[in-house]
Amino acid sequence: MYFNNVNNGGAKGPDGTDAVSGQAPASETTDMFTKLLVAQIRNQDPLSPSDPAQFVNQLSQLSQTEAMQSMAKVNSSSASILQSLQVLALGAQVGSNVMVAADSVQLEGTKVSGSIELTSASAATELVLTGADGVKHSIALGSHSAGPLPFTIDPAALGLAPGRYTMKVTASNGQLPEIEIAGRLDAVRMSAAGGIILKVAGVGEVAPSSVTGFNGKASTTAAATPTNA
Repeated sequence: MYFNNVNNGGAKGPDGTDAVSGQAPASETTDMFTKLLVAQIRNQDPLSPSDPAQFVNQLSQLSQTEAMQSMAKVNSSSASILQSLQVLALGAQVGSNVMVAADSVQLEGTKVSGSIELTSASAATELVLTGADGVKHSIALGSHSAGPLPFTIDPAALGLAPGRYTMKVTASNGQLPEIEIAGRLDAVRMSAAGGIILKVAGVGEVAPSSVTGFNGKASTTAAATPTNA
């Protein structure tokens, strides 16, 4: 797994190392600042002493900088922990049937189920699939009142070759509804950029935000065959 580092892409030192991570600890920075401030006070012109308020402002600015650095570290740590928890939680759902918002589908010969949500009645609704060859295949969904409208894509009945097809729904009410595809959550992984990626059967890799619902895991319990004693 890969995790983002808040210092990635930051300034680099002359030797190629990360300039931010190579800075001295906060305690050393404070000690150095205090020594410089004392030296500045000792070496000031007695005939024209510095305004004490300037020293107070400098100390205040140092405290604010240290507080911001500490907060950045805490936020980075919290983000990493939250991301790890998300991966663990989603990993526990592997094998579950999910609904995913998608604009394309991967057909491999088996039927694929989906659904759209109509905001108002539509006298004629059609699902259009477009393959890599640019050929369009239409599935008439008929007239329907407002609400969910389930559909099934049967590659064998439609004569669709295996491959990826883009999807679009046209409705007589002028709506362009979002298409949801039902599939099985097969895997969860971290991308190189630190994002979470889900692999859903029939859809491919999607972001967690594309999942619109979890429908539970299919029962795998087989009926027991009685045996004679």
